[in-house]
Amino acid sequence: MPSPFPGMDPYLEHPDFWPGIHNLLISEIARFLSPQLRPKYRVAVEVRMYETSGESSVSVGIPDITVQRLANASNPSMPNVAVLSPPTQPVTVTIPVPEIVKEAYLEIKQVETREVVTAIEFLSPTNKRSGKGRQMYEEKRQHILSTRTHLIEIDLLRNGEPMPIVGNNIESHYRILVCRGNRRPRGDLYAFNIQNVIPSFPLPLGSEDPEPVVDLQMLFNGIYDIAGYDMEIDYNRQSVPLLSETDAAWADALLRDRGLRD
Repeated sequence: MPSPFPGMDPYLEHPDFWPGIHNLLISEIARFLSPQLRPKYRVAVEVRMYETSGESSVSVGIPDITVQRLANASNPSMPNVAVLSPPTQPVTVTIPVPEIVKEAYLEIKQVETREVVTAIEFLSPTNKRSGKGRQMYEEKRQHILSTRTHLIEIDLLRNGEPMPIVGNNIESHYRILVCRGNRRPRGDLYAFNIQNVIPSFPLPLGSEDPEPVVDLQMLFNGIYDIAGYDMEIDYNRQSVPLLSETDAAWADALLRDRGLRD
């Protein structure tokens, strides 16, 4: 069963689903491209690893208690103090601990020279918020953009800060950037919303080689069906992250029309 949405399913941006979607899309793109690129190129699945800690990785738990500020009538100069209620009962809190983050990405390598011709990146939530994940990715992005390597950057997440693009006033839910090494600083931006089909895009290679077209919507539909997300997602609930009021009304009508919402 395919997703009820025509393009990206916003329910799959939920933190419980996105890591699986991220890895499955990486795998399916590699499977799709590999037979088309042989024998000159190979598709390599790479993993970027780093450690994060603090609020950027784990939210700090806040005790569910009532805090009252009381003035001391006998000693007005005494500062107000926090009184916990109940005063001696322990509460469960969350302590931020180091977390190992793994982010998969693809590299198209020339077999003979082992040169990386094209890098394909799917943005993760950690890439779109401040912290080590964004810092490391921005450094890698800048390195790629300073070389002749082609960059394909796929952003299927509404939350967070998009990667910088000079002079771009287009606002959209999702973006695919195809930035050719021989056209810097120009790039091709595919901007689209939840109402749109995910656009297909060409895979740039060597100047003399034909460019395969990646039908990301087809691959996404296959993943949704194979993984059985239709049996896991409750479309009666709101998506996480939430949609805007206008988009939520559109999604509500769509889901009701498909019999997925009461």
